[in-house]
Amino acid sequence: MSRAKGNAAEDAACEYLTQKGFVIQERNFYSRFGEIDIIALKEGVLHFIEVKSGESYEAAIYNITPNKLSKIIKTSQIYMSKYSLQCDYQFDGLIIVDRTITLIDNITL
Repeated sequence: MSRAKGNAAEDAACEYLTQKGFVIQERNFYSRFGEIDIIALKEGVLHFIEVKSGESYEAAIYNITPNKLSKIIKTSQIYMSKYSLQCDYQFDGLIIVDRTITLIDNITL
């Protein structure tokens, strides 16, 4: 996927999340382990969100691999440490296919 398509997907994701009551804290947070697409807060819970888009739901969701999830978890630890945060948090996936957006809570379960 091109960077332009990725940015468009993340823009749509942020708009969707904002409409659902999330407050975007940061986008594209990088560490030496990897990147977190969106970090958002809702009802006192910090959400680390991986955005994937594709031609089908399956094509997009299967791109959140165990290796990718491991990198997200390590990067989230860096983020929490950097800002000295001690709050509830979770890892979510946000899948975009055409104009349909699906938020998947707790992808680590």
